[in-house]
Amino acid sequence: MDGFTPWPSDLEARYKAEGYWGDRLLGDVLRGDPGRTALVAGAERLTYAELDRRADRTAAGFLRLGIRRGDRVVVQLPNTAAFVVTFLALVRIGAAPVLALPAHRDSEVRYLCELAEARAYVSAETDGGFDYRSMARTLPVEHVVVDGDAQEFTALADLDIDTGEEPGRPDRPDPSDVGVFLLSGGTTGLPKLIPRTHRDYVYNLQASAEVCGFTRDTVYLVVLPAAHNFALACPGILGVFATGGTVVLAPSGSPDEAFPLIERERATVCAVVPPIAMLWLDAATWSEEDLSSLALLQVGGAKFAAARAAEVPAVLGCAVQQVFGMAEGLLNYTRLDDPRELVERTQGRPLSPADEIRVVDEDGKSVPPGEVGELLTRGPYTLRGYYRAPEHNARSFTPDGFYRTGDLVRELPSGHLVVEGREKDQINRGGDKISAEELENHLLAHPAIHDAAVVGLPDPMMGERTCAFLIVREAALPGGGPALREIKDFLRGRGVAAYKFPDRVEHVDRFPRTPVGKISKKELAARLAAGRPDDQGRGTT
Repeated sequence: MDGFTPWPSDLEARYKAEGYWGDRLLGDVLRGDPGRTALVAGAERLTYAELDRRADRTAAGFLRLGIRRGDRVVVQLPNTAAFVVTFLALVRIGAAPVLALPAHRDSEVRYLCELAEARAYVSAETDGGFDYRSMARTLPVEHVVVDGDAQEFTALADLDIDTGEEPGRPDRPDPSDVGVFLLSGGTTGLPKLIPRTHRDYVYNLQASAEVCGFTRDTVYLVVLPAAHNFALACPGILGVFATGGTVVLAPSGSPDEAFPLIERERATVCAVVPPIAMLWLDAATWSEEDLSSLALLQVGGAKFAAARAAEVPAVLGCAVQQVFGMAEGLLNYTRLDDPRELVERTQGRPLSPADEIRVVDEDGKSVPPGEVGELLTRGPYTLRGYYRAPEHNARSFTPDGFYRTGDLVRELPSGHLVVEGREKDQINRGGDKISAEELENHLLAHPAIHDAAVVGLPDPMMGERTCAFLIVREAALPGGGPALREIKDFLRGRGVAAYKFPDRVEHVDRFPRTPVGKISKKELAARLAAGRPDDQGRGTT
């Protein structure tokens, strides 16, 4: 595939010889007993046999539509059975799903369609009050498939037709093919596409399932977006299917929706981000639902405070597992038998014996053991390059193929990592990664804004919130510049996902500068912490 960076031949041979890479494909992960429940989604309950047949029929429907091996299809579906069926159908015919999040809007989705040169776009009719069909009408794709009332488009249900014939799977993918595209958190502009091959992603989910103790008795509650790497394959939905357990899809992580599902389905495992974990800890003190089936709460996406991690066993009655990873590859887990101190105060150690780790200083030299440095990594499930992004790849990878994560960590003698922050200009808002540059570019399109700088604010619930420092044009000064509500309306009109909207706006006269003339975001953050966002005393909205 043009734009895909493969692993070097020597490492490819090593990963095969050492058993990390096999011939299993993503479309073959359903390993449960045919009559056992594989998926629960709202009123739908599908056995392994039913899910397998439905995925095959839908795969045949995509083939009839003209989708073939190597094609890219942007998939934007909420936590429904349609997401799981569509994913399995596409990977079975060798078409690579490009997994957009439900919160994405025209700005992000159009970009993904263009970058991936997508043949098709699959969406819900509506979700959360947003009509995806209105957005689909202007996307540069040949086919639009809609789960629900398709209007002038193709209905997903029309692809799932039993023709009375065995669907078959022509042109079976190769394990080295790109199986799925995940999205980067994005530090420069819009998200990058992360190509995950069948063999590396299968290893990712299988090894994770083993480390996390998944079995045929696992009942996994999905409260994060199913398209998110954490919920999909860490071990996630696919890890559950590979071990024969049951997946239960929830619309959100709200205790009002999640707790009744835990009680009704006797869920044993759930993966959440820290804000949801903290919400659950508070809600459990008054909730009347029976949460006793819950055995493990995975917390990742952002650093989970040690004090709150310590509360989980006592309040929720289950073990806690810290997870630190990235869609680009490397995953770190605290182990189920780790001492309490490591579980509460670290973000885990690498999943694979073949994960190579370096912790380096600004000059790329290894720091002394236990000191803070940037995390670099390579391994059998960490990408070698973003898709069609040569200039970005030149900055993001070392000459010998180590991925520069941008995360600042300390490595303990046990191999566990403690995350100390980010080197990259990125805000981690409750697990949602926001590129400061992307948001700044949108803000600069506002007619009243002369310059913009976006920084993260420490927040006990979300980890970080977003503050936009704005210098307004002179013509806007009499009115004081755009307020937060106006800024949000402006960004909404540009098709920007709502989670990227700033939580706070500060109007300033000038930006502090570094000795080389760059905006000093460290100084802006320090001013916020000191309660003086502008030395000139301008206002806040």
